[in-house]
Amino acid sequence: MNALLRRALPLSVVLALTLASVPSGSSGKATVPDRPTAHPKSAAPGNHRLTIRVGGLDRRYTVHVPPRDDGKAKLPVVVMLHGGGGTGQAADTETGWSAKADASHFLAVFPNALARDPSNPSSFAANPQLWNDGSERFYQGQQAVDDVAFLTAMLDDLGTRFPVDAQRVYFTGFSNGASMAFMAGAALSRRVAAIAPVAGACWVDTVRLDRPVPMLYITGTADPLNLLQGGVPRLAFGAAPDGVRAKAKPPVRDSIRKWAGALGCPDSAAGRTDANGVRTETYGPCREGSEVVYVTVEGMGHTWAGGRSLLPEFMVGKRSDKLRATDLVWDFFRKHSAPRAEANEVPGETARAGTPTLTPTRGETSGPVPRSTTGARVADAGPNRARSDGEARVRRRPPAA
Repeated sequence: MNALLRRALPLSVVLALTLASVPSGSSGKATVPDRPTAHPKSAAPGNHRLTIRVGGLDRRYTVHVPPRDDGKAKLPVVVMLHGGGGTGQAADTETGWSAKADASHFLAVFPNALARDPSNPSSFAANPQLWNDGSERFYQGQQAVDDVAFLTAMLDDLGTRFPVDAQRVYFTGFSNGASMAFMAGAALSRRVAAIAPVAGACWVDTVRLDRPVPMLYITGTADPLNLLQGGVPRLAFGAAPDGVRAKAKPPVRDSIRKWAGALGCPDSAAGRTDANGVRTETYGPCREGSEVVYVTVEGMGHTWAGGRSLLPEFMVGKRSDKLRATDLVWDFFRKHSAPRAEANEVPGETARAGTPTLTPTRGETSGPVPRSTTGARVADAGPNRARSDGEARVRRRPPAA
């Protein structure tokens, strides 16, 4: 596609033409078949596609379970939030988190955001799946989706099905998913041990954390959609974004300072390194041993460092192998865990209005129902469940008066 044509076509057309040639499958490796999850905490290795109902809507996520020795040890959790218009499957293809989970022995979780019009099939250009990240960019004239409620319900459901180490639950994400990782870290700070946003903005006005949540941030210096100095995102060849994505972003350092301030970090970096085009600034020690690490990759565009890009260079800029973001993020996560008392607490009285409640549907097994970590009632996932896809049903409690 020549430069003149790129500039002449509307962005939605460019996206549609480009993505028509983008494979929706994996990176070419043999795929692991999806498996129904039949019994809590005894899932076989591989991918498990799950559905929960939150706020009257079906919400979906995939869990990749690594090979395990005895199937009993509690496992860390890495939640990967895809970028705007993407999917959990595409995020795994781009980042390689499932392969990393196999090598390093943790659960990799890939939630899916909702399309702007959930009644129609999602489409990157026409009906993108977007996280409600606090930016107020995506839901003009319609009721905004509560994605914090979804992620809360997802963590509850996850804990009933798999052997989760509640002290080591981590969130990372790319682009719009990075902004949602900021939101999740702020809203769920008693449950999230650390976050690692990549190429996104913190749209939370004032970050107040119930406990310190360490943060690693990565971005490229030549990212046209996450400009270091802030401003309206543009595609690499100069086209302005569509109306959905046209809101100006804050400078990247504003997000760094905002999170560092919430952790009580020193104003100046404690250490700086600059090697092979990778610059790292470390802020700390911060409250309770937390830290903020800010990494920039010289010349990299809107891509996941060391991963694949499903969009072409003329749109998002250059990819880079100067570092492997997935390895760097996991090394950062391994250093941090949540205090035991907070990771295992049941904040039933402090749950915010609108927290989803999970209840069994017809056809599911009866008997005592386990309690979730938010005080919600979680549907039994025993072997007699009627739904083969592991689906749990969720009803929303009415807001407190």
